[in-house]
Amino acid sequence: MPAKDHFALLTGAWLALIALTLASLGLGEWFRELSWLPLVVAAIMWIKGAVVARCFIESHVAHPFIARVLQVFIAIAPIALVITAFFGNTVARWATL
Repeated sequence: MPAKDHFALLTGAWLALIALTLASLGLGEWFRELSWLPLVVAAIMWIKGAVVARCFIESHVAHPFIARVLQVFIAIAPIALVITAFFGNTVARWATL
C-alpha cells in the first residue's frame, strides 16, 4: 500500500475516533438519565476499539489467533460496562468479601 493511502487511512481513523469521542461526550451530557445510554456508550467503546485495532495495530494482518485474542480483549470493556450498568448491585454483592 502506498504511503499516501496509508496516511489517508490513518487520518480517517483518527477523525472517526475524534467524532466518536465527541458523540460520547454529547450523549453523556444530554441523555445522562436514559436507561439505554450504557448500551450506546458500550457500542461506541467497541467501535473505537475495533478502529484502533484495525487501523493502528493492524490486526487484520496478524495471525488469526492473535486477531481473535485482540477481538476478545476489545469486547471485554463494553461487556463489563453493560454488566455493571444493569446488574451493578448484584455484581457488587457477589464481589463482596
